[in-house]
Amino acid sequence: MTPKFDLSLKQARRIALTAQGFAGSRRHAAPGRSHFGKVAGRLGVIQIDSVNVLTRTHYLPAFSRLGDYPQAVLEAEAWGRKRSLFEYWGHEASLLPLEMQPLLRWRMARAHDGELWTGLARFGRERRDYIDNVLAEIETRGPVTGGDFAPGQDVPGRRGEAGWWSWSDGKRALEWLFWTGQITTATRRGFERVYDLTERALPAAIVDLPTPTEADALRELVLRSAGAMGVATEADLRDYYRLPLAGARRAVGELVEAGALTPVTVQGWGKPAYLHPEAKPRRIGAHALLSPFDNLIWFRDRTERLFGIKVRLEIYTPAEKRVHGYYVLPFLEGEAITARVDLKADRQAAVLRVQAAHAEPEAGPATPAALAMELARMAGWLGLDRVEVAGKGDLAGRLQSALRSPAI
Repeated sequence: MTPKFDLSLKQARRIALTAQGFAGSRRHAAPGRSHFGKVAGRLGVIQIDSVNVLTRTHYLPAFSRLGDYPQAVLEAEAWGRKRSLFEYWGHEASLLPLEMQPLLRWRMARAHDGELWTGLARFGRERRDYIDNVLAEIETRGPVTGGDFAPGQDVPGRRGEAGWWSWSDGKRALEWLFWTGQITTATRRGFERVYDLTERALPAAIVDLPTPTEADALRELVLRSAGAMGVATEADLRDYYRLPLAGARRAVGELVEAGALTPVTVQGWGKPAYLHPEAKPRRIGAHALLSPFDNLIWFRDRTERLFGIKVRLEIYTPAEKRVHGYYVLPFLEGEAITARVDLKADRQAAVLRVQAAHAEPEAGPATPAALAMELARMAGWLGLDRVEVAGKGDLAGRLQSALRSPAI
């Protein structure tokens, strides 16, 4: 007898894609701050990463869902004078809606008590006087960057040679203070953080909000995770904001008991899942290139359960061992991931280079043309003149032919 599931895999996939913002009309005549704000609010967290071979990943989720919105919109919302986002450790280093700041104060308190990031916690214990001096310097002097505390310049107030991987004591102190919530990113210069006291960098209306208990915060974070995913296992719910196992498990149980989450079974998942009350399965007609750090696919186990493909980040894999390439974006075509492309923005030549193109099992006859259209759209958004395809991958030839079409 065939077991009965509450949700088929197709229903679960549609629910997940709808929750992630792929069900609506993606293309707007001129996507702006209000459109971006809805995407950021729906996702609840946008991962930040420094890799810039294409464009930094935090710009990509909104492009995948809105189309060619101005990147300056994100910068204004994240680092402008009237911003709606702040930086903290959400999933990884992340942008999050300002109103969520109180929900992460438990993590800041744990960091202060030495419960997070062992090496940095030890530094916090052993160099507390030095950290206090750095904090006092920021309070007196105003915003600082890591370059103000560069190697060999471990005296607050001295400008030294900046370096992304140069972890001087000063930079460690800044990172510890950031983890503990005493300072935050006031803005960025290029991609360098400019730190200031949290009470100066964030609006008073946010800073003055009451701090929930850890249990209350975890329940709210789990519920927000469920809303952003639609249907999810306990592991999915924990991973979205990287929550502690025991606290998240307790929160899931309490939300189920309160009727805020509904336990369900999903075909092929093998583990219990939980449905958000507002989750709805809708037909999806999206065409979207997905950052390797996109919320939809960043948890590899969930991606495999939803789409039947293994997505692995190969940036740190030696070149000769890579299967799909260095900076690989899966292509969402309707309700399936049908291809993967290894992309590079050659800014000097004004070319979007497709260094490899591979088809997935659900690719169809329309996949090359749909992918070509999306690549052309991305090239225009990035200010590049054209798309060029190298010969690597089983989809490369068909993609080259599609790009020659007058319709592209």
